[in-house]
Amino acid sequence: MKFGIIKERKNPPDRRVVFSPLKLKEFKDKFPEAILKVEPSTIRVFSDDAYQEKGIELSESMTDCDVLIGVKEVPIEALIPNKKYFFFSHTIKKQPYNRALIQAVLHKNIELYDHETIVKDNGMRLIGFGRYAGIVGVYNGFRAIGLKLNTFHLPKASTLDGQPELISKLNSFQLPNFKILLTGNGKVAYGAKEMLDAMKIREVSVAEYLQHTYEEPVYCLADVLDYNKRKDHQVLDNFDFYEHPENYQSDFMRFAKVTDFFIAGHFYGNGAPYLFTRDDAKSKDFKIQFVADISCDVNGPVASTLRASTIAAPIYGYHPETESEVDYTNKEAIVVMAVDNLPCELPKDASEGFGELFLEHVIPAFFNKDKDGILQRAKMTEKGKLTQRFSYLQAYVDGKE
Repeated sequence: MKFGIIKERKNPPDRRVVFSPLKLKEFKDKFPEAILKVEPSTIRVFSDDAYQEKGIELSESMTDCDVLIGVKEVPIEALIPNKKYFFFSHTIKKQPYNRALIQAVLHKNIELYDHETIVKDNGMRLIGFGRYAGIVGVYNGFRAIGLKLNTFHLPKASTLDGQPELISKLNSFQLPNFKILLTGNGKVAYGAKEMLDAMKIREVSVAEYLQHTYEEPVYCLADVLDYNKRKDHQVLDNFDFYEHPENYQSDFMRFAKVTDFFIAGHFYGNGAPYLFTRDDAKSKDFKIQFVADISCDVNGPVASTLRASTIAAPIYGYHPETESEVDYTNKEAIVVMAVDNLPCELPKDASEGFGELFLEHVIPAFFNKDKDGILQRAKMTEKGKLTQRFSYLQAYVDGKE
């Protein structure tokens, strides 16, 4: 079986890749029967020479490969018919801007495996860049604080070499005695937690966070049942919240009353309560001054996130009274960092981590008859049709919704 690592063609350019040269060599060593090729690229974080030095073939043509692996969406004109493709298609939530892409995939008889659909039997994702979004999101959040307060100045994450250098920069200044709230319980939140711990910021429990003041910076990691409560006051478990979010209401304001810096690392599901609304942000009790919205659901659960920001211009201000965007230096503004492609700022680390997970969880399925059902669950299209698991997309594909 031939595997091709394709170059990224989407704009703005993405320097990430699924496999680093070292990880691709490990792939070859583990599965010597596999034939591996890499499409040359001038933007990839690893040079073409680095792949050749590991004995990997470079080729401008991917037409003889069975499986083609990339990161971002492949432009329709670059899709090769009758192949298996792995990339983030951004179609599983019926994104209207990629309807033509999924239509082309079906028309060209492509088997599509979206990285987001590679899951365990229980539906938990196996691979992703979430950890690196958390890592960069925390760094960017502190960078925004320094710019607003004009007390310390951090370079952009994209100018630094990797996580150790980000941590070194974060440890180069004195942080105010902020109370920091981090939401989530997945890879994003724990990537963010890595950074807070590396800064030696003290972690406190929910009860301690809500009840005490401190003479040092502290942070609290809050899960969904900490900032949501059932309307009937029953105390159940996370699964009840995930299955019946309509039975819950936000209890986030108790955190907003004592928080200076909010890091949103949670997953937000359809039907779940908003964490805080625009009316909440107007309250005299609302204390949050800085928001690093790593989850970045626009016009959603975090009221101050009016839009996604960019790596080039990562920060803007939200004016609670006017419910509008203002310059982040405005004295009444909540400072918002809401970049939606944060791992792109750490392409080397992100690529190495992603490749490690892909080699562990996905590649073996091609050689063990998919004994764990990884490929079967992830397959979105086959023989020009949606698979049963993704049949819910049919109306979207047909342009009816």
